This record gives sequence, C-alpha cells and structure tokens, in this order.
Amino acid sequence: MKKLATLFQDSYRELKKVGTITTMAMFGAIGIILGSLTVQIGDFIKIGFSTIANQFVYYLFGPVVGCFYGGAMDILKFIIKPTGAFFPGWTFGAMAAGLIYGSFFYKKKLSLRRVFIAELTVAVVCNMILGTLWLDMMYGKGFFVLLPMRVIKNLAMWPVNSLVFYTMTMAMEQTGIFRLIRRSA
Repeated sequence: MKKLATLFQDSYRELKKVGTITTMAMFGAIGIILGSLTVQIGDFIKIGFSTIANQFVYYLFGPVVGCFYGGAMDILKFIIKPTGAFFPGWTFGAMAAGLIYGSFFYKKKLSLRRVFIAELTVAVVCNMILGTLWLDMMYGKGFFVLLPMRVIKNLAMWPVNSLVFYTMTMAMEQTGIFRLIRRSA
C-alpha cells in the first residue's frame, strides 16, 4: 500500500512541473489530430486512434496526471468536435482510464503482459461497463442490449491496442525520445 501511495505522490509532483504541462499539451494536440481519424461504426461503436497519445502521458507521468489529463482531454475534444450532448459520465470514464493506465505503467518496467492486463482492465471497466452504462443512461437503449456489441468490439481491439502501444513505446524508449522528454519535463 505504501508503494501505491508513493506512486500517487510522485505523479502528483509531476503535475506541478511546467515541462509536464507542456508535454501533456503536445501529446494532447497529437491526440486531437489522431481523434479526427475515428471511425464510426453504427450509432454506438467507434474505433479511435487518439488513445495512443494519451497512453504516452499516462506512461510518462502516472495516475494523478493521467486522471487530470484524461478528463481535460475529454472536455477539450467535446468542445472542438462535439458528437452529441455533453455527458459527464464520459469524462469520468476518461479520468478512470487515465488513473488505471497510469497505475499500471508509471515507473514500472513495461512488459507485453503488463500492457495486455492494463488494456483489458480499461476495456472491461471503462469501455464495456461504464461506457455501456453511459449509453444506456443517455439513450435508454438498455444496458444488456448494448453490451454484447461493445464486448465484441473491445475484445477485438484489445490485442491490437496492446500491441500498438507496446511496440510504439518500446521503439520510443530505444530511440531515447522518452528519456529526453523525462529529462526536459
């Protein structure tokens, strides 16, 4: 439990650094650009690409920064390109995802197993359960009616998202980009 408290304290300290804020802004801009490449499949399924930029922030700066960043990005993306009515549940889900990813990745040795577990946790908690609940609350379509298609989509994307994040992160670590970012932040 002490390790977890230290992890959150260190992440909180990261939030106070100007370099962290500017790095978050840079990855946020990349995320917004990648978000414009989102593919809409029907009314309730979207496949997006902005998650990778967000995950870099969670990996570099931890759960506290991730939680703040996830919420801020959700609101900013809504302001820039609204896709329906604003619903605070989506912001809560984005914050929860940042918290989960940051807890799994921050100051930990990245392994493919760790990435798969983190991706699955976020897919189940934030996407399948909370996301389906938000859709049910917003549109009244029925939780258990929406759940099967969301489970299929998330289980199909789980290995893809995991492999893309792991591969890109390891490549950026090997080239020294993240080391440079950490030093400047």
